[in-house]
This record gives sequence, C-alpha cells and structure tokens, in this order.
Amino acid sequence: MPGHLPPDPSLPAIDQLCKVVASLRSLEGCPWDREQTHASLRGGLLEEAYEVVAAINAKDDPNLCEELGDLLLQVVFHAQIAAEETRFNFEAVALGISEKLVRRHPHVFGSENAADSEAVLVRWEEIKLQEKGARTEASVLEGISEGMPALQYAAKVQKKAATIGFDWQEVTPIFEKVREELSEVEEAQPEGRARLEEELGDLLFSVVNLARKLKVDPEVALSGATHKFARRFRGVEARMRARGIPSEGASLEALDVLWDEVKNAEKNEEGSKASKKEVP
Repeated sequence: MPGHLPPDPSLPAIDQLCKVVASLRSLEGCPWDREQTHASLRGGLLEEAYEVVAAINAKDDPNLCEELGDLLLQVVFHAQIAAEETRFNFEAVALGISEKLVRRHPHVFGSENAADSEAVLVRWEEIKLQEKGARTEASVLEGISEGMPALQYAAKVQKKAATIGFDWQEVTPIFEKVREELSEVEEAQPEGRARLEEELGDLLFSVVNLARKLKVDPEVALSGATHKFARRFRGVEARMRARGIPSEGASLEALDVLWDEVKNAEKNEEGSKASKKEVP
C-alpha cells in the first residue's frame, strides 16, 4: 500500500507541488529523493537552467513550460531540505523575493520615476547597496558569484566596473583592444602554455567586453555559434556518408568543400524562405 495519496487537486498548483516534494522526502517516500542534499542537487540545478535556455532558443513553448516546471522543482526541493532542518521554507523564499522586488522597484510601487531601463538598473544597484549595508570602502564587485560560467562572470564584472565609470564610452577602442590582444596571443605562442593561456584569457575578456558594449549576451552568442557549427558539421557528415567518403583519412581540403556546400545550401534555403514571406 502506498504511504501517501496524491495532493488534493483543489489546492493551488504550488501547494500541490510542495506537498508532492514533502512526500517524496518523507520516511515513506522515495529513497533517492531522501538522499539528496543541497550539494548533490547543484549539477541538476544548472542542467535544468540550461535546458530552459535551450527551450527558449528553440522557441518551443510546450518544452519551455515543461522545463520551467523542472527548474521550479529544484527551488521547491532546496526549500524542502532547508525546511526539514528548520532553516527556512518555500514560503520564506517566495515572500523574500516578492518583498525584494517591491523594494527595488520604487518607480512601480512607490513615488519615484524612472526614465528608462538604464535608470532602473542604476537605482536597483543603489538600493541593493543600501540593503547590504555596504561600507564606503566595499568593492562594487562584492556579491558577484564566482560560480557563474566564465563568460557570464566576465560580463558581470565588467558591467559592475562600468557603474563607477570604468568603461570606454565608445565601442571603437574596444575593437582596437581586441586586435591588440589577438596580436599578443600570436606573440605568446613560443613562450609556453602558461603565457598562452593568460593571453588567450585576455583576448576572451576583451571579446566579452565588446559583446557587452554592443548589447549582445556573449553566452547566447557563443551558444548560437556552436549550435550553428554542430548543425553544419552534421551536414558535412551526411554528405560524406552519401558519397562514400570514409570518416578517417579525408583531407581537410575535401572537408572544406563539403562545409561550403552545406553553408551555401543553408543560405539558399534562408533566401528562399525570405522570398516566400515577401510574396503577398
């Protein structure tokens, strides 16, 4: 006989989810769920967040709805673990973020005005510093999680530094900086791996800065480029199989020819779709 009944369907959806997770974590629940800790769930939390991003990129609403549910499960799961240790619960999590949003949007829930999104972000940071009771000697970089993916971490650090004016006003000097860093990578090649790694890091940091200045998310841009490469590479593999070209031993020149074929086929297909849209 099961130890638990499903939650009352008349309850609000979030209450049903909280009760399901509590049942899974109970003594009569699931052995796997009972064994989990905040630390053991870290990988799953990151994975679910990335799957949400993938669903957004794919413009797949049914999958996005499902993946957001999986991500919400992670939040409820962590809150349940904390509640069992009498540290905090889901209600505290939800109430805390609700109060924070009200506090940090005085132009919506108060009498202040915000001319544009830039003004909103500036005021957000001011309120955040007040909340943290930041000392005048505290770094503006405090509070940035070093556990973020490297591209996001770099963009966040640069954005914070820009809040006190440590930023180029124009994009042209950043293009020059990228070229300078690329030259230093070329010069570092004979000097060993450590120097090369340092210079490549500087180059990547400069490229992230360029992306930030151009208002492009570097993580999204790199993900798009990688997916495009993977798609075209699969096209190359398909042509190799169709023409009986062995996967080992094919020359780079032959592979480049196939790559160009795939690339041109994509462009022709995109052009055809664009033409059809223009037809009334």
